[in-house]
Amino acid sequence: MTIGSSLLTEFDQEMQNTRKVLERCPDEKWNWKPHEKSGTLGWLAGHAATMVDWLPYTISTEELDYAPVGGPSFTPPKIDNRQQLLAEFDKNVTAARAALAKVSDAEMLKNWRLLAGGQEIFKMPRIAAIRGMVLNHHIHHRAQLTVYLRLLNVAVPGLYGPSADEMQPNAAAAN
Repeated sequence: MTIGSSLLTEFDQEMQNTRKVLERCPDEKWNWKPHEKSGTLGWLAGHAATMVDWLPYTISTEELDYAPVGGPSFTPPKIDNRQQLLAEFDKNVTAARAALAKVSDAEMLKNWRLLAGGQEIFKMPRIAAIRGMVLNHHIHHRAQLTVYLRLLNVAVPGLYGPSADEMQPNAAAAN
């Protein structure tokens, strides 16, 4: 079993969990944000949906300079509603899963660099960049989205077991 294929079960579970959260992002609250320093619900949901595409990008490149000197900065796709959000997410999950399934261990162990304006932010093996910069980072933003949902009084889905919104009233009182 390759490193990439060994991640597939976890990847599938995490992406299934993310989809449950994205499905609950209400269109009518797309521009809502909990604080002036926070991003909007739509921006955060879009970030979670599009960053999945960083996985195949990390596998197929040596580096990313997201703000190159004299060049255009990275610009994510514009997502205006839940329908677009889910379509983008599903497309990115399919591409990421395919990339993980076919990547060799030798490629996963090669160094990958993240740059900003030509300055190195980090250099590490692709597997470490995928786990940290892509998957863990993705899970972090998904967790932020669940807080947004709670603040909007939208039922939060269970991710690693039932959420308080999914528990039976008697079971919730016992916890």
